[in-house]
Amino acid sequence: MQAKTEPEKTKSEMDRVEQTNESWRILIVEDDERLAELTREYLESNGLAVSIETHGSPAVERIRNEQPDLVVLDLMLPGEDGLSICRRVRPYYSGPIIMLTARTDDLDQVLGLEMGADDYISKPVKPRVLLARIRAMLRRATENAQNSADEVSAEEPTRLQFNDLVVDRSMREAWLSDVSIDLTSAEFDLLWLLSSNAGRVLSREEIFTALRGIEYDGQDRSIDVRVSRIRPKIGDDPVHPRRIKTVRSKGYLFVKEA
Repeated sequence: MQAKTEPEKTKSEMDRVEQTNESWRILIVEDDERLAELTREYLESNGLAVSIETHGSPAVERIRNEQPDLVVLDLMLPGEDGLSICRRVRPYYSGPIIMLTARTDDLDQVLGLEMGADDYISKPVKPRVLLARIRAMLRRATENAQNSADEVSAEEPTRLQFNDLVVDRSMREAWLSDVSIDLTSAEFDLLWLLSSNAGRVLSREEIFTALRGIEYDGQDRSIDVRVSRIRPKIGDDPVHPRRIKTVRSKGYLFVKEA
C-alpha cells in the first residue's frame, strides 16, 4: 500500500506560518472596541501579536514606550485625534504608521501623510486588505533595516552627494549644507529611491511598488504629497523644482546636477 502523503498547504496556510515566524508586534489605536477586537482576532490568527488602545490620550506614551513594529491609527479618537498623535510620536518612533479614516476627503489623507503616516486606508476596511498592507509595510521596514546592516558592494553605494545635498542610506539620514534634514522614514525611503536613480525617470507605478510592496491603483496621492514635502527640505523650489522634477504623464526625475 502506498503511504499517504501530507496534503499540500494552501497559500493562506503558508502565509500564516510565515507570519508566525516573524513575530511582528502591532498596536491598534481604535475607539470602536468591537471592531478593534475583531481586527485583533483576525490578525492574531495570521501570526501577528496585537495589542489595543481605545483612547487617544494614552496612545502617544504607549507608542513611545512599547515601540511596536507597526501602528494602526484611527483618525477620529476620544481625547486626542490621530493626526495629533502621529505628529507627536514621529520624533520618537520610526516604525510604520497606517492611518484609518472613515472619511473619503483627500484632505484627511494628505494631512495624515504630512503628519508622518506611511499609509492610509479608508474605513470600512476589509481585514484581508489591512493584513496585506501591514505585511507590505513590515516587509519593507525589515528590508530597509537589513540593507542598512549588510555590507554593500562598490556598485551599491551607501552615501550619495549632489553638491550641498548628502543622502546616506546606512545612517538613514540626509544633510543640506552640512545641516541634518528632518525626514520621516517614508520620506527618506522616497528620497533615497529617487536619488539612487538620479538621471532616470521613475514612474509612480515603479515608486509605489518599490516603497509599498503593492500595486499602484492610480488614485493614491501619497507619492505626490511626499515629493512636495521633500522638495523644500532639500532646498528645492516647490514651484520651479531643480532637484526633483515632475515629468508630465511619466513620473519623477531626480536631477544629478541641479
